Amino acid sequence: MKTLLSTTSAAAIVFALAGCATPTPEALKPTDVPAAFTAPQEQSAQVWPNQDWWKGFNSDELNQIIATAQTDNLDLADAMAQVLQAEANTEIAGSTLFPQIDAEGTANRAGSKKIQTVGKNGKKRTVAGGTANSFGATLNASYQLDLFGKARSDLEAARENLKSAQYAQEAVALTVVGDTADTYFDVLALRQRLAIAHQNLDAANRILTITKAKVENGVSSNLDLAQQQALVAGIQAEIPPLEEEEREALYALAILLGKAPEGFDVKGQSIDGITILPVKPGIPSELLERRPDVSQALSNLAAAHANLNASRAAFFPQISLTGSGGYASTALSTLFSSQAFAWSIGASIVQTIFDGGQLIGQNNLAYAEELQLIADYRKAVLNAFSNTESALGQVSSFAQQTKSLQDEVNAAAEAFRISELQYREGTVDLLNVLQAQQTLFSAQDELVQAKLAYLQAEVSLYNALGGGWTEAQNPDTTPTVGKHPDNYILPILPF
Repeated sequence: MKTLLSTTSAAAIVFALAGCATPTPEALKPTDVPAAFTAPQEQSAQVWPNQDWWKGFNSDELNQIIATAQTDNLDLADAMAQVLQAEANTEIAGSTLFPQIDAEGTANRAGSKKIQTVGKNGKKRTVAGGTANSFGATLNASYQLDLFGKARSDLEAARENLKSAQYAQEAVALTVVGDTADTYFDVLALRQRLAIAHQNLDAANRILTITKAKVENGVSSNLDLAQQQALVAGIQAEIPPLEEEEREALYALAILLGKAPEGFDVKGQSIDGITILPVKPGIPSELLERRPDVSQALSNLAAAHANLNASRAAFFPQISLTGSGGYASTALSTLFSSQAFAWSIGASIVQTIFDGGQLIGQNNLAYAEELQLIADYRKAVLNAFSNTESALGQVSSFAQQTKSLQDEVNAAAEAFRISELQYREGTVDLLNVLQAQQTLFSAQDELVQAKLAYLQAEVSLYNALGGGWTEAQNPDTTPTVGKHPDNYILPILPF
């Protein structure tokens, strides 16, 4: 009875120690998640974007371009390859939970020549040489018991790393779509600005022709002519940099589509035909389930905690079982006879006694990495809220700016029309015309840039809100989250 109690107590201790694995710590504080967003919002806007949110811009060309980016973008191909690598690592980690079985077959032939030896009596004798065969067929099996959960923790870490890679792929896809839309709008806006600059140049040349005629007729001075010539030259100088920006933006768009920039082009010439589908967020806590980068950070934390559990389990003994069975014979014909069969089984246990602090160091390293990823996860959450607030504010600000600039353009266009007409009739001097012209075309250029900023701010808002992605659409990649133990301290020892 005493022996039985001792055995039972020892087993209880072993399994209690095996239970040292702890759930993933809950990293967020109650104050980290606000009750509501505070930036301006359009109340009639749709709550949360659709997965194909870019179709709300009502551009067939943009839809085609994004479809190409989703299949040919090289960053997405890189992210997919990382997912495949993570899947392979998960398979490797899972294999340690199963027995390892291998078969071995051998065939040997050995021989020797006749040799002479000298016996103790001094007489020589000849030892006959010859050849001999040996054959073998063996099945070997080994299995490492996972009593303390190290292999299971390693597998859990691999699974969380796979989830992280899948979330990273979703985040890359969201970024690629947003960058593609931004760059496409940039190309169109630059082309529109170039068109405005050429219109400005045409108007300046038209006024220059009038001024030359007035100088020839003695109505205007050479000062007016020089001023208008300077204006024409200044407008011409603004065009080449805009052309270069347009080329660079087009090259960048080609790269996003996985294409060489040579020969690549788009048909769009203006952003005026682009519409905007307003969107707004729901409550902030829902945002955490709509941002793949936040889910990625959480999976990274869960993987780090699984590594910590594995490092704690490494303090305990490693128990292995081995077995083999097979046949050995000097003749192939009798290899599989019952007399040639042999078998063996065995068990081994390895316990580290002294390693100079290696296990303790690995354990503390795993704990420190977890602390870092707790901070990274909290930072990802706070950045998600900040991105949303900023995007909401930008959308509201640029919408108001666009409306005001449109009013300015309308008024400036009428003022320039009147001043040019009066200059022809000689009722106003050239300075009034120059001022009206500069006001008009500056306002037109600013309006295009404001429209571009408004469009790109809306894209940023779509991205900040997760681009229509939700955790519920990916149930197989939901990270494991637990409670943070009250006595969670630096685990210098595993228990």
